Amino acid sequence: MSGNTFGSVFKVTVFGESHGEMIGMVIDGCPAGLEIDLELIQKELDKRKPGQSKITTQRQEADKVKIVSGIFEGKTTGTPIAGLIENADQRSSDYSHIQNKFRPSHADFTYDQKYGHRDYRGGGRSSARETAARVMAGAIAKQLLKKFGIEIHAFVSKVGNIEMSQELSAVNFNLIESNIIRCPEEAVAKKMIALIEEVKSCGDTIGGVISCVIKGCPVGLGEPVFDKLHADLGKAMLSINAVKGFEYGSGFSGVELRGSAHNDEFQNKAGKITTKTNHSGGVQGGISNGMDINFKVAFKPVATIMTPQASVDDVGNSATVEGKGRHDPCVVPRAVPIVEAMAALTLVDHLLRNQTSKLQDLS
Repeated sequence: MSGNTFGSVFKVTVFGESHGEMIGMVIDGCPAGLEIDLELIQKELDKRKPGQSKITTQRQEADKVKIVSGIFEGKTTGTPIAGLIENADQRSSDYSHIQNKFRPSHADFTYDQKYGHRDYRGGGRSSARETAARVMAGAIAKQLLKKFGIEIHAFVSKVGNIEMSQELSAVNFNLIESNIIRCPEEAVAKKMIALIEEVKSCGDTIGGVISCVIKGCPVGLGEPVFDKLHADLGKAMLSINAVKGFEYGSGFSGVELRGSAHNDEFQNKAGKITTKTNHSGGVQGGISNGMDINFKVAFKPVATIMTPQASVDDVGNSATVEGKGRHDPCVVPRAVPIVEAMAALTLVDHLLRNQTSKLQDLS
């Protein structure tokens, strides 16, 4: 199966299935000499792991990180970094009833048609379980970005029709982890949690939006023409399970403005060139302009619901499918670290690619 590697210089390959023995990742292209804090990697995985609150799946996985190569005496060696996470709480019997059936809005049918042989246990490779490997790799990328003063902050800004009212500039990132929904606006967070609990009690699911702000990104990241920074960020986000939409800067609402209102005028502020507004979302011409990069990611309602749905089996006979086992009623609380991880992997790759953009940068 192809399509399991992300990046051009900082390359990440992920592997494993939901109910397999383990999942993991290999990073090739990480510079030598980077000090690695394993506890920080574990903290990122803890934000994504199942069973962390009443509004997430109750599957119990410790998701303990195990680095088996590429780090010696606490620093990267420049060789491939391999990390593993063991699966411990699989209940494959929960999926025996759909062995020959296609669940609505899942990858069962498409995987079956593409490969002719699929792992039906928890969705196999199509399960969001594989994103734990991305978070592990992203946590290493974050530690490299920190050396350059780049920070990534993602948070839940909308669940169903409940949306944050704060302007992006007013968001207190320190409050993101203050509640189980990871929304930094307390009153709105309570309403979001109540909605998810209500939906869960009905055996149903609900979608949401994650907003992300990247601070400290230098000018110049992004490769014209096909590897524009916002294009690669979009690809990174759209590769995440359940993602249905991506927009950056003014996004779709920008079409309501005229050019005179939408253009970001430049200014010299204390010797630094910035823009007065940021409708561009920190990217112009596909290249970062030094302003905050901001974007939104839309997640659909989780496809597994606890009520009967009409479907067919693998020979076309009518069938009824009903969800069993342990599933998220809303994916966005656990998807926050995944969004940050994919943003980090994208930025690190472009940061390293940019080292050869000017002759004077070579030494």
